[in-house]
Amino acid sequence: MSTGVGINTDPRLVSLAGEAEAAVSHRFAALDALCEANTAKVLEAFRAHRLSEAHFASATGYGYGDTGRDVTEKVFAQVFGAESALVRTQIVSGTHAIALALYAVLRPGDKLLYCSGAPYDTIRSVIGLPSSSSSDNNKNTADTGTLRDFGIGYAEVDLTADGFFDFEAVGLALKDPSVKMAAVQRATGYGERPAITLAHIREWAAFVRSRRPDVVLFADNCYGEFLEAAEPADPSIGLDLCAGSLIKNPGGGLALSGGYVAGRADLVERAACRLTCPGIAGECGLTFGQTRAILQGLFLAPQTVTNALKGAILCAAVFERLGFSVFPGVDDDRSDIVEAVRLGSPEALAAFCEGVQAVSPVDSYVRPEPWDMPGYTDKVIMASGAFVSGSSIELSADGPLRPPYIAYFQGGLTYAHAKIGVLGAAQRLLDKGLIYL
Repeated sequence: MSTGVGINTDPRLVSLAGEAEAAVSHRFAALDALCEANTAKVLEAFRAHRLSEAHFASATGYGYGDTGRDVTEKVFAQVFGAESALVRTQIVSGTHAIALALYAVLRPGDKLLYCSGAPYDTIRSVIGLPSSSSSDNNKNTADTGTLRDFGIGYAEVDLTADGFFDFEAVGLALKDPSVKMAAVQRATGYGERPAITLAHIREWAAFVRSRRPDVVLFADNCYGEFLEAAEPADPSIGLDLCAGSLIKNPGGGLALSGGYVAGRADLVERAACRLTCPGIAGECGLTFGQTRAILQGLFLAPQTVTNALKGAILCAAVFERLGFSVFPGVDDDRSDIVEAVRLGSPEALAAFCEGVQAVSPVDSYVRPEPWDMPGYTDKVIMASGAFVSGSSIELSADGPLRPPYIAYFQGGLTYAHAKIGVLGAAQRLLDKGLIYL
C-alpha cells in the first residue's frame, strides 16, 4: 500500500515517523541556524577571493597557472580558518588525505600518538598495525611504505569510560620525547562513544600545548565538517592540521573526487611535497575541470550537512521507537553525520541495508551483499546507491558483519530522501518479520 512517502510504506510506519519528526523539531531549528552561519562563512570566502566564471576553465598538462585550483585552495583555507589548504582531485580518499598529513610531519624515530583510541581500520593499515581480526581480508602491509616501515612509532590512549579524553594518560604518553604528532579522530567510526565536540578538542589542544608545545596537533576531520561553526584548524580551536574527503561533507554531493589537508602553511607545503614530490609540491596538478563542481559543492555543503544531520536524528528517533538501541541519542551532541542502530543479527543488518538501497536514486534494484572491503578486517555490507560512487554525504548505510551487528546510517543530499531512507530500512525489517508494529 502506497502512502506517498517512500515505496510501499506501511501507514503505521509513516505515522510513527511523523510522531518522531514532531518530537525532534527543536533540534532541526538549531541546525537551520547553524546552516545559515556556515553558508554566510562560505559566501564570504568566495567574495574575499573574487571567485568568477574564469576560475572554472580547464587547464592541461602540468597545471601551471590553474587559477581555479589556486582560488579553490584559498577559499578552503579561509572557510577552515587555516593558513593554507591543499585541495586536490589526486587525493583519492579521506584515508589518503590523512596519510598525507601524517607523512608530512613524521620522520624516522618519531612517534604518532592517537588520543581518541584506535583509529579507523584503514588508518591502522597506514600506520602498519597488525589487524585486530583474523579475517582473510587482513592483508600483509609490510614493506608497502607504512609508517612502521619507516621506523615511525605509534601509541594510542583510549578515551575514558564516559567517552572523553583521558588527560592523565595523555600526559604520561607525552613524556616520551619521541612523540612528534598527537591526533584525534572526530568521527565515532565503527564504534559507540560520545561525540568529541570542538569544545573538547580545544581543551585537549590546550592540555597538550601546555606540556609539549613542540608536538603537532592533528584532527581526522572526516564526517565532521560544518557540524559546528568552526573547524579544527581555526585559531579558536588550535590544531595545526586537519584532513578529510571531498566526497564526504565539504563536497556537498557535487565533488566527483578529491580530498584536502588544511592548517599551518609549512605543514600543508610538506603534505603537497608528499602528494607530488619535493621541488614541485602544490605548483602542479590539474583539477581536471572539477573546480566548478568542488566549489559549488562547498557552497551547498552547509545545507547538505544539515539535511544529513536531520536525517540521522530522525533515524535515531524512529528506530528508538521501534525498540532498538541507537547511538547517538536524539538529544546527544554529534561529531559526525552518522547514526548507529544496533540491530542484533546479521539478517537484520542485511535487511536494513537492503531497505536503504531500495530507495536509492541509483542502483535501487541491487541487493547489497557482504564483501571484503579494502582496508577493513571484517566483511562489510553497504547500501550506497549514489550519483558519486562511494560518496558518504549521499544517503548510505553500512556495517561490518560482526556482533552486535550495527548499521551505520549516514548522509542524504535532501532531508526528504534521508526520511524516505529511514522508512525504507524500517519497512524492509517489517517485511522480513524482524520487527512488529
